[in-house]
This record gives sequence, structure tokens and C-alpha cells, in this order.
Amino acid sequence: MATGADVRDILELGGVESENTGTINKKDIINSDKKKSKKSSETLTFKRPEGMHREVYALLYSDKKDAPPLLPSDTTQGYRTVKAKLGSKKVRPWKWMPFTNPARKDGAMFYHWRRAAEEGKDYPFARFNKTVQVPVYSEQEYQMYLHDDAWTKAETDHLFDLARRFDLRFVVIHDRYDHQQFKKRSVEDLKERYYHICAKLANIRAAPGTDLKIPVFDAGHERRRKEQLERLYNRTPEQVAEEEYLIQELRKIETRKKEREKRTQDLQKLITAADTTTEQRRAERKAPKKKLPQKKETEKPAVPETAGIKFPDFKSAGVTLRSQRMKLPSSVGQKKIKALEQMLMELGVDLNPMPTEEIVQMFNELRSDLVLLYELKQAFANCEYELQMLRHRYEALAKAGSIGPLSAEGTHPDGQAGLGIEEGKGDAKDQIIDVVGAPLTPNSRKRRESASSSSSIRKVKKP
Repeated sequence: MATGADVRDILELGGVESENTGTINKKDIINSDKKKSKKSSETLTFKRPEGMHREVYALLYSDKKDAPPLLPSDTTQGYRTVKAKLGSKKVRPWKWMPFTNPARKDGAMFYHWRRAAEEGKDYPFARFNKTVQVPVYSEQEYQMYLHDDAWTKAETDHLFDLARRFDLRFVVIHDRYDHQQFKKRSVEDLKERYYHICAKLANIRAAPGTDLKIPVFDAGHERRRKEQLERLYNRTPEQVAEEEYLIQELRKIETRKKEREKRTQDLQKLITAADTTTEQRRAERKAPKKKLPQKKETEKPAVPETAGIKFPDFKSAGVTLRSQRMKLPSSVGQKKIKALEQMLMELGVDLNPMPTEEIVQMFNELRSDLVLLYELKQAFANCEYELQMLRHRYEALAKAGSIGPLSAEGTHPDGQAGLGIEEGKGDAKDQIIDVVGAPLTPNSRKRRESASSSSSIRKVKKP
């Protein structure tokens, strides 16, 4: 007879109270579905331990709580590429069949696997067999147009036969050329003969009025090119080092030349700026006061930006202080400002004078002229330094004996003795400025003549 335990086992019931008492309660029968769901949910959920990666945990456990397999097996789980799903069509048959290569002329027979539907077709790689079209000439054409005293017909036929065999690979043709039976020829000679015959045949066989692309081979140029390459290859390490040194020196000379040209342009700008400013001031002094504003409107002398200081114009509406016109612009560097203050202190001029209309104008003009003088002194110092370097270099070359010595004294046009080395230096400086710079203006030429005459007068007055 079945007991209560058997009934509970059949109904899958459990619990502390039922197991202890051994009887079926009302709660066990009513809540049996909930207990089943709790049991199933508890059995299906697994918690991964902390610190363990998901992939490692998947190797240990699965949803069905199966043990990992001992041997590798194909499953649908995991990171795998899906296999190609082959259709239910019939597989195309392949056949072991013979074939011949059209590039070979010995009739060799080979075998390979190929689809049965392609039986009897040409070899698919035969389309890559490209051959050079070497022209063919007749006996009559050779005697009329292609005859050459340096080449016999048998030698020409041998050359064209090798050209067909080796597809115009002239290095191989030169290697296979029969030098014992025929005259010894170079690669350039073989190329020149071949292309000369091709050009002749193209001219003969071309229809009148057609544009031909005739190949031309310059054998002399090819020989010179190979000779130069051979010389370049046979250079010694000393020659290579000397060439690199000369290239570096050439680059240095070019950079020095560019710097010198730039300095001479700046110097010429300063000289023209000084000339234009002096001419403008003379014109302003000579002209009447009533016509001054008209001249300012009509005449605009071309003064470069590097001429002294360019002060800003305060033409905006509103009240402005006159002392603002005395403020130096930001384009003037600190070095020029310090030099300007030092020159003003040497002249005994106040650095901040009373800003009346006349004083502001004259003070700005004075500072502009002082900055221009400072720039001219710098340019003069640079020219003098370069002249001294050239003089030392000239003396070193004279000592080496490559050029003649430099005479320290000159001769006067009247036949008197030379005026000394200083005048020679001045003339050399003038010549350097004349050669390197731009053409001189009339005012600069007059200034130079007056300076030379004053220097000669001083030297004559000396005891």
C-alpha cells in the first residue's frame, strides 16, 4: 500500500513540515506549481565567480551544466565562422587532359586537371606570350637600301636571327653573337645597325602622306653615357670626399652671395631714403607757407619704409594729446631705442621735451634722422668688414702665388705721388658699392665727390 512519502514523491512535493510529519497538507497541494518554478529557476541560473573571464567560465560550465569535452568537437556555440552552405547542385566534373603551349616550338605535351567543359580549348596562359615583330627584308631591298661596307649580309642576317630568338635583348644577343666567324662588335654597334635598318624599311614601306614614328638610336651618346658611368663608378674615396667638399663650398658661396645682395639692397634703400628726405626738406623750406598744404596733397615722394621712423598719423575724430605723436612706434626695436637715447644724450637733447607743434615735428624729424644715421653706420661697418675680409683673402692668395701682389700706393692724375693707403681703401670701397649695389643717384654721386675732394684737401694740408 502506498504511503504518504510515495505520494509526495509522485507529486514531487517536499518541505520540512511534510517530511517531518509524513502527511500531505493543503498547502502542499495548492502551492505545488510555485515550488516547481522556483526549483527550475534555481537549477538554471549560475553565477560566474568574480575575477574570472567570461570565456574561461564558458569552458568550465554551460547552461545545461555539462562538463567540458575531452576532445574538440564542432558545436554551434562560441566564436566561429559559419561554414559555406553548399547547394544541392551537381558538382562540375574535372578531367586529367593533355595540353600544349603555343610558345614552345618543340611540340612538348603536358598534362593537367581541367574542367570537362573546357576540353579542346586553347591554353589560357598562351595570351601572355607576346613576341617582338622583327622586320624581314628581301635580297633586293638589302642590295638597294640596306647595303653597308662595314657589315656583310651574312652578319646582318645573323643579327636579325638573334633578335628574333631573344626578343631584342641586346645584352643576350651580344653574348650569343658569333665573334669568331664575324667581326667583334659592341652592344652599341649591334643596336645602331638594327635600328638603322628598321628606320630604312619603315621609310621605304610607308605610304605617302603618313606620319611615321621612326626609332632613332644615338650610338655616340650611349657610348659617352657608359663611359661617364664607368668613370663615376671607378672613383676613389678621396675623389668622392673632395666632390662632396666642393659641393658644400659651392652652397656656402651661394648663401653668402644671397646675403650680400640683400645687404646691398638694404644699403641702397637707405641711401635713396636719405636723398629723398633731404630733397623733400629743401623743397619745403624753399616753397612759401601758403602752398605747403597743396604740395602735401599733390606730391607724395616715394620714401621707403626703412627710412628712419614712420610715426603714425592721428587723423581720427576726437581729442588727442600732442605728446602721443612723440611716442615711438612698435616697429622700432629695443636696440635702436637704446642707441637713439644714447645719441640724444650725447647731443644734449631732452628725451621728453615740451610737446608744442613745432617741437614735436622737429623732434620726430631729428629722431628719424638719427635712426637713419644709425642704420647707415651699421651698413658701413658691414661693408668695411667685408672689405677687410676680401683684402686678407687677396693677400693670402698673393702670398700663395696664385695672383699678383696688391699695390699699396696709387698715382695721382697730375703725376704726383700717391695719397696713401687710406685713399686706396676709399676707392676700393666705392668700387665695391658700385659693382654690387644698384646705380647711384645724382645726390649720392655729388656727396661722394665732395667727400673725396675734402679728404684730399686734408691730406695736402698735413705737414
